[in-house]
Amino acid sequence: MSAPTAGTRMRVGKYELGRTLGEGSFAKVKYARNVQTGDSVAIKILDKQQVLRHKMIEQIKREISTMKLIKHPNVVQIYEVIASKTKIYIVLEFVDGGELFDKIEDGLLHTTCGTPNYVAPEVLNDKGYDGTSSDVWSCGVILFVLMAGYLPFDESNLMVLYKKICKADFSFPAWFSSGAKKLIRRILDPNPITRITIQEILADEWFKKGYKSPSFEQGNDVSLDDIDAVFNNSEEHLVTEKREKPESMNAFELISRSQGFNLGNLFEKQMGLVKRETRFTSQCPPNEIISKIEEAAKPLGFNVRKHNYKMKLQGDKSGRKGHLSVATEVFEVAPSLHMVELRKTGGDTLEFHKFYKTFSSGLKDIVWKSETSS
Repeated sequence: MSAPTAGTRMRVGKYELGRTLGEGSFAKVKYARNVQTGDSVAIKILDKQQVLRHKMIEQIKREISTMKLIKHPNVVQIYEVIASKTKIYIVLEFVDGGELFDKIEDGLLHTTCGTPNYVAPEVLNDKGYDGTSSDVWSCGVILFVLMAGYLPFDESNLMVLYKKICKADFSFPAWFSSGAKKLIRRILDPNPITRITIQEILADEWFKKGYKSPSFEQGNDVSLDDIDAVFNNSEEHLVTEKREKPESMNAFELISRSQGFNLGNLFEKQMGLVKRETRFTSQCPPNEIISKIEEAAKPLGFNVRKHNYKMKLQGDKSGRKGHLSVATEVFEVAPSLHMVELRKTGGDTLEFHKFYKTFSSGLKDIVWKSETSS
């Protein structure tokens, strides 16, 4: 089977998939557009075999059902669930604005270990646990991050990270109020038996300040049929997956992304944030772009994995916050114009900038510069 044309996009049912918004251990989230209405959505994609292998079917069904029932301005809305023969697609409200860590402090803060940073001690011990209590812990970590701007438990070494989590070894910033400290300390209690409960959190005086209670839809008003259909493998409910050549970007879309076309913007702080991704345009053929990226990355000690017109660059040396890894993807914006996106997916942001400064010098031959560029 021949490789798809550069810039080719996947169409899943009525949704056209676009750029990757985020990746986790078990799922990838992509931007998508409903081709019937033009509405923007986010689609969480899970591999069916991986879900089965990890015995996660019931857990995912509960998660989706709960999301369908809750209606709250601060909770992402779920629209529908669809599936192909190999994938599960959860269609969600698209929330623009980037990553949480890009919005607090200097944009350099991030987690290198993924979900373990949010996981309760009893989950790490793998001796059986109560889901409700462990979820309370995870909510406490998120609350801490929202208030502090960094994780309570963050180590590049997994074993050190696990030890700190199991001992609840963390400290509060000086600006935390006594009420906030008291509540978070009770949430991040390593003993799930004595850990504060949801009911006790709702009664906490600090928590109640400005609290707006969520509203739940009545069960009989919310259809859960699509969830059952997804896991029943009914042929009539499966959506088709096909690759289509994307529509050319219109003027508005090009203008909205034009700030990222300049390689120099990577090193600039915009609104106090340091960027963790960049884009540039090229008039070279996509195969030549891919080859140039590979040629520029390998001498810098990066392993390269290619799949169609996507690449993953993995540093072979461990830096300040683990191995630096970069995801790249080539998009077609016009028949003779391509956009290349580079995103840091692991490691330290400043190390990413240092790498890119050298790396970009090897790409100068393929970067398109307009006649007005200085």
